[in-house]
This record gives sequence, structure tokens and C-alpha cells, in this order.
Amino acid sequence: MSKGALALLVRGGTENWSPERWKSRFLDACGSRRVALLPDDTIDPNEVYYAAVWKPAEGALSAFPNLRVIFNLGAGVDALIADPSLPRVPIVRVAIEDLTSRMTEYVVFQVLLHHRQQLYLWTCQREKKWAPKFQWAADTIHVGIMGLGVLGLDAAQALKRLGFRVSGWSASPKDIAGIDCFSGENGFEPFLKQTNILVCLLPLTAHTRHVLNRKAFSMLDRTSPLGAPVLINAGRGGLQVEADIQDCLNDGTLGAATLDVFETEPLPQESVLWSHPNVVVTPHNAADTDPVAISKYVALQIERLEAGGALENIVDLGRGY
Repeated sequence: MSKGALALLVRGGTENWSPERWKSRFLDACGSRRVALLPDDTIDPNEVYYAAVWKPAEGALSAFPNLRVIFNLGAGVDALIADPSLPRVPIVRVAIEDLTSRMTEYVVFQVLLHHRQQLYLWTCQREKKWAPKFQWAADTIHVGIMGLGVLGLDAAQALKRLGFRVSGWSASPKDIAGIDCFSGENGFEPFLKQTNILVCLLPLTAHTRHVLNRKAFSMLDRTSPLGAPVLINAGRGGLQVEADIQDCLNDGTLGAATLDVFETEPLPQESVLWSHPNVVVTPHNAADTDPVAISKYVALQIERLEAGGALENIVDLGRGY
């Protein structure tokens, strides 16, 4: 297989998704291979064999007639595969230790934030009030993780080590030591009914869209020391019905929420989620990954392919992840 150029198409807007930063890292990782940052650089479309992308404009990838592989630089591929003009070539998703570790950091931090009553303590600090409450043990809280892929599994095992009771739900059956595993439609309600803190790390597909809704929240367990269930969504914004989240927070169906993803991003200024006292908002940065790690991962995959090897972590278009 002959050596081809790599086209870099990155639409960011935040520091970690600066296109120039990504180009610099790919130039270092790819050695003598040409790397073209589009649309800034000029390149013959016929020379492009590989594309590394994050939220490319619809139709942009159809310009490359010799494209062989698309590397998606983030974890979610739903926006990419929704492009009807997308070339029918393998799509490789990011599955590296750096991304997994960062997501586990985020999930553990947010679970502990709610478990250790940090929202209440922040209020006390602002009011200069010394009023500690009883703190329960981790094993009195049941954390349920939706999505038991690489990210969900690592987070589940970390929480288990901290003493939480942990269960997981996935589309297909799993068998994980120390984790109560539920799957499919029949396992969804039993999973929710024992969950106090619900963590969602699912991919966005036709089957998972709007899965985080009032019906699901109403099934969560309400008997823990938390008083009311907590939602943590670090998956995709399309998984949640934000109107239901707001209403459920206001009527007590949910006690609190941490949201890293939203139906519209950036989160509109007028959203009540910004100022809700029981909501933690983060700007879709739960698992922002170092461009150095990802660029090396992509370069290694290309080298392996050109040496006659197989690609790893190819997206199953039928499943959507």
C-alpha cells in the first residue's frame, strides 16, 4: 500500500480543539507524511488517503476520491455517521488509555461530589455557615452505569474499589466480576430500580436517543441517604430530554444532576441549567484527550495498515458505535 497524505479537519472553538494545535501534533507524529489542515492548506484531493476529523462540515469528506480510512478524534461518532455523503470507508474511533483515564477521573469526581454533599457545602461556604451534616459511607450508595464498554467498565471498577455498590446496564449481556450486570429492554427497569446515582456513558444511536427521560428517572431508587436520585451524563446530549431533567429537578424526582453534554452546544445563555442550584454544568470536557496521544495512535494505525496489518476499533455502522 503506497504512502498517502492525511487531511486534518477539525472544527473546535475551545482551547483543546484548536486546529493549529492538532496540526502541530500530527506533524510530529506522522514524520515525513504530508499533513494538510483544511481548509487552510492546499492539497490535491487525490493525494489524501486518510482523514482525521472532529465535527467536519457535512460533505467535506466526499471530496477525497482515494480516501481509505477516517479517524474520528473524539469518542462519539453519531454526528459523523449522520452525513449522508460520508465515503464508505472504515471509520476508526478513539480507544486509548488517556481518554479512558480522563473519563474515569470525571465520573469518579462527580460521583464523589454528590456523595460527599459538596453542593450543600459550597452553599455553606458562600453563606459563611459552619453546619456539617452526617456523612454516610460509600457502600450505602448504589451507582448504576449505563454503557459497559471500555469507558463504563473502567469507571465501574474504580467506583467499586472506593466501596460503592456498582451495577451496569448495556444493550448486550456482560459478565464482569464484582459488578451486577443488566442488559436489554428486560433488564432496564430492574437496573434503574436499584440505582441511586445514574451515570450515563452510552453512545448516541437510534435506540438510545432520549433514553434519559422522566419515565426513566421515576424508576430510580429513592431510599438512599441521598434522599433523591442523581443523574450524571457524560455521554451525548441527544441521550437526554432536558425539559424532563429540569422538571424532575424542580419536583424532586431528581435531587441533583451533573451534565457535561447538552442537546445544543454550547449550552445557550438562556438555559436555566446554568443557574439551577442542584446542577453542575461542565463544557463537554469530561474526556478531552491530549492531541499528542491521539496523533500517535492514528499514526501507528496508519503504519500498521500500510504494513499489511488490520485496523483496530472500527465503528460498526449498524450499531452506530
